Amino acid sequence: MQTKSPDTAILLLSCLDTQGIVSDVSHFIFTYGGNILDSNQHSDVQTHTFFMRVEWELSKFKIPQEKIAQAFEPIALKFGMNFKIQFSNTLTRLAIFVSQYDHCLYDLILRNREGETHAEICLIIGNHPQMKEIADSFGLPFHYTPMTKETKDEVENQQIALLKEHQIDLVVLARYMQILSPRFIEEFPNTIINIHHSFLPAFIGAKPYHQAYARGVKIIGATSHYVTQELDQGPIIEQDVTRISHRDSVRTLVIKGRNLEKIVLSKAVKLHLEHRVLPHGNKTVVFE
Repeated sequence: MQTKSPDTAILLLSCLDTQGIVSDVSHFIFTYGGNILDSNQHSDVQTHTFFMRVEWELSKFKIPQEKIAQAFEPIALKFGMNFKIQFSNTLTRLAIFVSQYDHCLYDLILRNREGETHAEICLIIGNHPQMKEIADSFGLPFHYTPMTKETKDEVENQQIALLKEHQIDLVVLARYMQILSPRFIEEFPNTIINIHHSFLPAFIGAKPYHQAYARGVKIIGATSHYVTQELDQGPIIEQDVTRISHRDSVRTLVIKGRNLEKIVLSKAVKLHLEHRVLPHGNKTVVFE
């Protein structure tokens, strides 16, 4: 019989690297009865920045969950920290944006159903109607929001309203074939995750796998990143590659590419949901 994991708090922080940070953070947790389950640190020697992720049990912690951040403030002020505290018993509310490809959507839904990702898929938004059948089969709300150049602003307003109405914490672009406007991105900083083939910028535009096949590539890949206003240049969360040979056809290359896309996207989403990613400028620190 599987035992339930203990409720935990997760602290993510970054600040100027200096002495005493780990000591003060550990002392804070120990003082109030917390049991540290996992702790990771990283020092960036070029920017002199310190990063930390620490997770501790809440069962005997003396501070109520809703007051922990406030209690930690004196330490944060002392070191000039940027920090956030998350809780394992709080489900992240997730929205998935789709177009006409279903492989990433299926993978995200199935992994969530199997308990691999700790989130609630609250809605699926598509600019094409094809994915409604998949959403319906899993009992998930689907919102069809067709978009043209002329209606882009109006449709994005509808989408933003839906996300706010459902109190969405994370947006996943599961091969969503629309460029989000700067206004949309500003509404959800570091909470929109995208997936694309790693051929960019070498194989931009339509049919990248066909272009790669024509060039006789030996490696293909996929990249998942946070969305920023610089197209496909946001902080990278996860990447992977697979080998290609002369024996591969366009069909097998596409199959391998799509398999990479769904694996890399799901891994990036899982890392975000477990609060293991700290964006820093145009990079990320990922505590695996």
